[in-house]
Amino acid sequence: MDEASRRSMSGYFGIGIIGVSKAGNAGNLIRTANAFGAQFVFLVRPEFRRNVDKFDTAKSSSAIPVFEAGAFSELPLPQGAEVVGVELTDEAAELPRFAHPRRAVYVFGGERISLPDDVMATCQHIVKIPTKFSLNVATAGAIVMYDRFRARQVKGDRPLWPGAPAPDPQQHKHGGPIFRKGRPDEMTE
Repeated sequence: MDEASRRSMSGYFGIGIIGVSKAGNAGNLIRTANAFGAQFVFLVRPEFRRNVDKFDTAKSSSAIPVFEAGAFSELPLPQGAEVVGVELTDEAAELPRFAHPRRAVYVFGGERISLPDDVMATCQHIVKIPTKFSLNVATAGAIVMYDRFRARQVKGDRPLWPGAPAPDPQQHKHGGPIFRKGRPDEMTE
C-alpha cells in the first residue's frame, strides 16, 4: 500500500496552541507535527515576535501549512473534524484510554494559560496526559501525537518482557474474501 492510501485510511489530524508565548515551543511543535504526519498546525494569538523557523530546524513549516489566527473560531477547520482539547481537568479522559477520532484537531493552551472557556465549549472531547503536573506545551503535543500514532497505526501487542520477540499482529478473524462467481484465479473467459 502506498503512503497516500495508508494516510487516507487512517484519517488526518491538525494540532495547535492558543496563546503560545515562546517561539521555541511553536517551532518544536511544528517540527514534531511534520514528523508524525499532521496535515496542518495552527497558532492562535501567538505572543512572540521572533522567527519560528529558527527553532524549526527541519524547516517543517515549508512542508505543512501553519495557520495563524486571532481567535480559534477564525481558523478554517476541516468539515467533519472533531476538536480534542488537551487540558488537566477532573472530567478529562486520560490519554491512554482515549480512542482518537479518525479526523481530529488537537488544541492546547499556551505555556501559562489553560484553554479558554469558549474553546472548551467547542471541543467534542477533552483529554489529559496523566501526569503529576502540567508539561511543556511542545512536549505535551509530542506525547499526544505519539499516542495517536501508536493507537491508530501500530497493530499487535508489545513483547512480554524487554528483549523478547514481538508477537505477530493478530490475524483477521473473519477469514478471506467471499466471491460470488468463484475465485478470480479460477475464472475463465
